Amino acid sequence: MLIGIFADSHDHLDNIRRAVQVFNQVGCELVVFAGDLVSSFAVPPLRELKCRVIACYGDNEGNKIGVAAGMKIIGVLGEPPFGFKTPDGRRILLTHMDRSLRDLEGDFDAAIYAHTHKPSITRDEQGRLFINPGETSGWSYGKPSVALLETTTMDARIVLLNEQRDGTTAG
Repeated sequence: MLIGIFADSHDHLDNIRRAVQVFNQVGCELVVFAGDLVSSFAVPPLRELKCRVIACYGDNEGNKIGVAAGMKIIGVLGEPPFGFKTPDGRRILLTHMDRSLRDLEGDFDAAIYAHTHKPSITRDEQGRLFINPGETSGWSYGKPSVALLETTTMDARIVLLNEQRDGTTAG
């Protein structure tokens, strides 16, 4: 199963649209959002996704009620941290702030987090995958990014959205 991952979009509508384009182009079967969409007007571009969304709130949601209402149309939105299981049996933990992952015990295959705006893919001693897709907005570091996770192999990679504008593909 191919999962698209993004976070920290902070109302950057053009980059949200670019992320949606990448996810649709590569055939994501699920998209996971790790917080900080911010405003309800950032939800409509997500309606173009060809799959459902599982999302959590971040620490900068300015209109939680509006974001929650809009997200009902395209998927599930919850308070972090929470876990879910993919149809192929992978156990995913979703949160916004990486501090909720410190000294984390339990059975999960991957943890998705954000907040730092810096992309990162690492594994711990137990082989569990930790994915931060970086910032979709590009506001802080000028390198908007998303991540892709293939649950069959548990391989993940970062995709820079700026490369998408130059005509290269995310494949």
